[in-house]
Amino acid sequence: MKIGILTLPLHTNYGGILQAYALQTVLERMGHEVKVINRNTDYKLPLWKTPLVYSKRIIKNILGYKIPLFYEQKLIKEQPIIRQNTDRFIQRYIHTLNVDNYSDLKAEDFDAIVVGSDQVWRPKYFGKIEDAYLQFAKDWNIKRIAYAASFGTAEWEYTDRQTAICKDLIKKFDAVSVREDSGKELCKKYFGVDAEHLLDPTMLLEKEDYIRLFENSGTSQSPGTLMCYILDETPEKQSVINRIAREKDLIPFRVNSKVENYKAPLVERIQPPVEQWIRGFYDAEFVVTDSFHACVFSILFNKPFIAISNKGRGESRFQSLLKLFDLDNRIIELPPKTNKLTVDIDVFFGNINSLKRLYIKKSISFIGENLHND
Repeated sequence: MKIGILTLPLHTNYGGILQAYALQTVLERMGHEVKVINRNTDYKLPLWKTPLVYSKRIIKNILGYKIPLFYEQKLIKEQPIIRQNTDRFIQRYIHTLNVDNYSDLKAEDFDAIVVGSDQVWRPKYFGKIEDAYLQFAKDWNIKRIAYAASFGTAEWEYTDRQTAICKDLIKKFDAVSVREDSGKELCKKYFGVDAEHLLDPTMLLEKEDYIRLFENSGTSQSPGTLMCYILDETPEKQSVINRIAREKDLIPFRVNSKVENYKAPLVERIQPPVEQWIRGFYDAEFVVTDSFHACVFSILFNKPFIAISNKGRGESRFQSLLKLFDLDNRIIELPPKTNKLTVDIDVFFGNINSLKRLYIKKSISFIGENLHND
């Protein structure tokens, strides 16, 4: 079958890139021809927005916020530099079909479209959320499957109009699955649809699949033993890192840049290679993170970890994942309410790996059965 994967645009986010790579790999191993539909990022301001946006920026600069007046031009110039390493991975390993608009896609190019995974059903991340439910393909005669799609949060963020449109569109799907248990509840409550709870695509591959990626690229060993992957840095999170490093006699190292900080020097915003990020889990003795996918890869690589609650990026994602593997005690609030931050969980990984195998079997069966069920 000719299958398109509809997910969030690929850029510098390691988890977003690897979940697309993993789902593509699974489908290809089933014998399908796969393209990841990648919407090109348009950094230009619509003409009708320009006067209002520029006026707001001028006011903010007067107030001392130092917002670049011509921010879009800055993005166009800097993004190819910031993305040079992640773009190289995407070009090498992901078979993309790049489009400016989803309306550019043609029905004859697909037998099926799989929507997911990542926070593809979160309006503030996707843009025109109706297209995440295949509005552009509503009249096509194709298979429509949602695989581990995520709302990103347990809260409902759709307008009444979006809810009504997406409710009609999702009824056209042959099968619906979500990545979080809260997603099942949201689908039932707002769409009247029963969804299955399945694994993030990255968990469908074995750690050996990821090891091959950094071995093939000749990636150098990580410069420490305590991997720190923090998306939203704060003094409180740094305090947790320092405490764990001291208690376990580990050397902290980071694998991400200041990619989202436009005030930082450009050289500090260049995102390291995807392979370096993966190697970080292989080399680490312990992981500290506020990232969902860093929790996933800690589990994949059987590494003890602490997940710092990150409500701004969707806390329910962490809770659902860790609950699935009976790792609820890995998530902490700030400031920590316990003195035992570094309780080793090595002894539990045998059970965790057994559970993972069961969930993988269920997830792979969902994909295979619904693609071929006529």
